[in-house]
Amino acid sequence: MVSRSYSNLLELASGEAPAPSFGTMSRRIPRIMTVAGIMSDLDDDASDSVCSDPSSSSAQKDRIIIVANQLPIRAQRRNDGSKGWTFNWDDNSLLLQLKDGLGDDDLEVIYVGCLKEDIHPNEQDEVSQILLETFKCVPTFIPPDLFSRYYHGFCKQQLWPLFHYMLPLSPDLGGRFNRSLWQAYVSVNKIFADRIMEVINPEDDFVWVHDYHLMVLPSFLRKRFNRVKLGFFLHSPFPSSEIYKTLPIREELLRALLNSDLIGFHTFDYARHFLSCCSRMLGLSYESKRGYISLEYYGRTVSIKILPVGIHLAQLESVLSLPETEAKVAELIKQFRAKGRTMLLGVDDMDIFKGISLKLLAMEQLLLQHPEKQGKVVLVQIANPARGIGKDVKEVQEETYSTVKRINETFGLPGYQPVILIDQPLKFYERVAYYVVAECCLVTAVRDGMNLIPYEYVISRQGNEKLDKVLGFSPSSLKKSMLVVSEFIGCSPSLSGAIRVNPWNIDAVADAMDSALVMAEPEKQMRHEKHYKYVSTHHVGYWARSFLQDLDRTCKDHVRCRCWGIGFGLSFRVVALDPNFRKLAVEHIVSAYKRTKIRVILLDYDGTLMPQNSIDKKPSTKTLDILNALCRDKNNTVFVVSARSRNKLEEWFSSCEKLGLAAEHGHFVRLMRDDEWETCVPPVECGWKQIAEPVMQLYTETTDGSVIEMKETAMVWSYEDADPDFGSCQAKELLDHLESVLANEPVTVKSGQNIVEVKPQVTEIYVL
Repeated sequence: MVSRSYSNLLELASGEAPAPSFGTMSRRIPRIMTVAGIMSDLDDDASDSVCSDPSSSSAQKDRIIIVANQLPIRAQRRNDGSKGWTFNWDDNSLLLQLKDGLGDDDLEVIYVGCLKEDIHPNEQDEVSQILLETFKCVPTFIPPDLFSRYYHGFCKQQLWPLFHYMLPLSPDLGGRFNRSLWQAYVSVNKIFADRIMEVINPEDDFVWVHDYHLMVLPSFLRKRFNRVKLGFFLHSPFPSSEIYKTLPIREELLRALLNSDLIGFHTFDYARHFLSCCSRMLGLSYESKRGYISLEYYGRTVSIKILPVGIHLAQLESVLSLPETEAKVAELIKQFRAKGRTMLLGVDDMDIFKGISLKLLAMEQLLLQHPEKQGKVVLVQIANPARGIGKDVKEVQEETYSTVKRINETFGLPGYQPVILIDQPLKFYERVAYYVVAECCLVTAVRDGMNLIPYEYVISRQGNEKLDKVLGFSPSSLKKSMLVVSEFIGCSPSLSGAIRVNPWNIDAVADAMDSALVMAEPEKQMRHEKHYKYVSTHHVGYWARSFLQDLDRTCKDHVRCRCWGIGFGLSFRVVALDPNFRKLAVEHIVSAYKRTKIRVILLDYDGTLMPQNSIDKKPSTKTLDILNALCRDKNNTVFVVSARSRNKLEEWFSSCEKLGLAAEHGHFVRLMRDDEWETCVPPVECGWKQIAEPVMQLYTETTDGSVIEMKETAMVWSYEDADPDFGSCQAKELLDHLESVLANEPVTVKSGQNIVEVKPQVTEIYVL
């Protein structure tokens, strides 16, 4: 039975009949809307796919549609008394920085997403037209109640905590799974898909979907266009399989993501967790070829990209050159350095995973362990407003304020506060000025997808000539910076010169802070140089171009495959087959069957007559009845061919008088039930079993769920019921072990699907 959690949810979201399949779509979508929500140039197309117009697409630039929860746009109601809105680019948006990094001449970029502000339905058409014509943005308008259930409900109270390793063990610890919120999530993803349909040219355009807000969107797009060039990048962590499998809709999300062509992650850990979930929950295995990781999903190749995002280098360097930045740096120098005080800096959102309170406790511990630093070291904590809402945010705020108050009351002196908390939004140039002056940057998040604060800090500390004069540095002086970063953030693996800490270990963080302060200048300079070289080359443009290059490489085989869409709801997937493949039509089989007078029917057993995952391997009564019906036709010769032993096949098919059996890959053959078993090869010695059995027994004892199957001519070690990762690892070891001890025996050792088999070196019968 299809799971209730995803059955017909595509139809539930739309309230309509299923969308037409790829083979029956007959309308050509224009490259761009002429009026928001209205498509022009619609005509009938007799082809079996949605095609672009070659004459129009060849004259235009390549295009990418970037899809995210929020558009990189700031909207503001006009305050001059007239109706309407003013719109500007949001320079801090990663999506806009991504476009700048790609370069305007390389690609045409279309954005699809929501606005932060609610737009009245009467104004939506006008706003859509303005944003499309001026900014090439396609706004997605979500009713406020639906958006709240989708974003503040499912995204922020269920997905976001779980992806940051927070289980809802009690109602106070994250949100328990709520099916109505899940349906709201699916419905919003469907609305996004509808908006993309209005602008996509499916044969030519690339679609790049961002983050966990839109994880089921790939299924909607793949269902509409089987060959859509689709990439997805997850900006949050992906949890381990032990955490992820607690999600009631775990398989639906995995299958939806696998409808992408390329899936990107910031770190190998996140990718490894995703691949482990695919293995454990869907039975999919991955492989690495020439540096590329991929897995096969119903004939399609789904590639995995591992590359942390970078910062917008040009934007940050331009801010460093602003007069306002120089003035702010001069002000901070007077406030701290001129008074003989060293600044430590923290920049975090005010949420439960950023570890602000742990950082404050480490500062408190530093001042306790090193009294000489009292009055000389200041921690400036910039606390940005939380992106979510709820009880947990209020608790973090209260704990932060009370801890800051206690530390300042305990260690404060006249004119000196050891902790300065800035909980008001700062302009970007002000934050950059703090980077420039800070001796050390502290990032102690307990879990974070990426976190670009350390990258911004490194570039800011490199500075420029004007800032060097303000700071009193000579032109030839080497730059320095120190980073203390949590082990649990995405940027940590790329910052090999940072002091990595477990943020939960308060003493270790305090020691790291002290080490950063007292470290020798040459070592600080060396660490900074190493970080600057990496950050300045792995910027947002490098990241975006690398992702799109891999997406283009992965999609090159699209035109060479024949595609069929199968499955309902969010279990939909595309089966991709060789161009020469022809579907075996029932009517053709029936016609050929009736025309012929002599027929040989060879039937495989496991995986054909019997489902591979069936617990009871015996044939059903219905299967036996069908086989007997085929055998009663005197023109038919019917054989069941199996790797199983002849005793087992003889027992299972004892009621089939005229059925032929081929046991152990055809080593033993019997034409009918009352005939004797025959063999087409000379008898073989099986003395090698005395060598192989103890070895297999050893691996069986150490691999829970594995078994040994003894046959007359072969031995099979099966780990079908074992842990997939451990079983696969043990199988590789067993294969090597057996090949070593049986090197001088006339046998073949080979691995198959969840098995390792040893058998004589004889000719076999294979059935496809």
